[in-house]
Amino acid sequence: MAQIIDSSCSSSTPIRFITQPRNKVTGEIIVPGDKSVSHRSIMFGSLAIGTTHIKGFLPGQDCLATMNVFKAMGIKIEGPDENQNVTVTGKGLHGLSAPEALLDIGNSGTSIRLLSGILAGQTFPSSMAGDSSLNGRPMARVINPLKLMGADISASEDGTPPVVCQGRKPDTKLTAIDYNLPMASAQVKSCVLLAGMYAEGVTSVTEPGITRDHTERMLTAFGYPVSTEETVNGKKISIEGGHTLTACDIHVPGDISSATFFMVAGLIAKEGQLTIKNVGMNPTRIGSINILKQMNGDLTVINERMAGGEPVADVIVKSSQLCGIDIDERDVPLAIDEFPAIFIAAACANGTTRLRGAEELRVKESDRIQAMADGLVILGIDCTVYDDGVDIVGGQLTSGTIHSHDDHRIAMSFAIASLRASGSLEILDCDNVATSFPNFVTLANQIGLSVKQQ
Repeated sequence: MAQIIDSSCSSSTPIRFITQPRNKVTGEIIVPGDKSVSHRSIMFGSLAIGTTHIKGFLPGQDCLATMNVFKAMGIKIEGPDENQNVTVTGKGLHGLSAPEALLDIGNSGTSIRLLSGILAGQTFPSSMAGDSSLNGRPMARVINPLKLMGADISASEDGTPPVVCQGRKPDTKLTAIDYNLPMASAQVKSCVLLAGMYAEGVTSVTEPGITRDHTERMLTAFGYPVSTEETVNGKKISIEGGHTLTACDIHVPGDISSATFFMVAGLIAKEGQLTIKNVGMNPTRIGSINILKQMNGDLTVINERMAGGEPVADVIVKSSQLCGIDIDERDVPLAIDEFPAIFIAAACANGTTRLRGAEELRVKESDRIQAMADGLVILGIDCTVYDDGVDIVGGQLTSGTIHSHDDHRIAMSFAIASLRASGSLEILDCDNVATSFPNFVTLANQIGLSVKQQ
């Protein structure tokens, strides 16, 4: 096996943020393109017949890792240019070629889990690994259903990367399965559906709760038939193997996960009004807006429209006195990536905010429940951690040093928290912020925060 390369964006001196309290947030911003859509646009464009043109691609390190993986498997990809346009010349479902070395996934959990489904259907062997953070994340939840489909795929003894796929024999196909997700997970659902394109028969995935549906939407945009139905066990998504993806144009909306940091900033600031433009409003992604509105957040969605098959809108955010709530478990999968920022809103709210049913937060880039609770306790906030959630009692944030655990969303969330801190914050291990939000510091300072990168 090729040597595993740590592709984290670390330098000899790890990046840290130094912040100062501020009172006012104001202005108009556009957040970078949606990471989930950007990942999938490269994947589907590479597996399609013809040339796919992508506008608004997110040039963060996670999405560039996906791009580089497909280049390593023989796909011609041009860009991103200065306007974040990318052109992908696809070769069809069976047009990938064997990589010459281990595929370096960097810090991207989306890449390694979705790629597992794609690589399981190839006729060549491959292996994937990433940086130290990625190499500690669990892979069994995607490997187990792929093995049920007949894939020869494995991970390390502890179930973490590297992931090794031996490839199927040229004269065989994977076996279609009817799979019930143990927990709501868009990554696992997508992995199984992507493998289903290489399977004999109809592969179905039943999700116990709503998860983001970018994969189903994009499959449809590329002309691959997908069916859905409601069952007693949840929503069932089905895909038949053997169809073809046809190239199309993709317009990537602004990432609601990135926008949520600034929604929270606008709400917790003591004064001000902020407009965030071109935000993706996919109905499986708007949990953060639902939750923040329930917390008495003054959020107004305007100029709703469609772009590239995805709903988008502008969001006006006004300073608000938030209140603690019991978060509806139905909103949990709709906001799973946004909870670090929502925890900051909870810390600035009157009363207690209670979260349950969020076990998946423990297997992200870090254990986000514990990491956020630890940081909030350092800043004087009372937190009680549970296996599937946390209770956060709002109060006055103090000053201190926070460990982000190399998790970009932890780092950005505490940067936003600086608005309401009593003094400066030092946030450590912020290198991976570039993986999802390359211009975060610039936009934060533009709207009134004080964040210095050192």
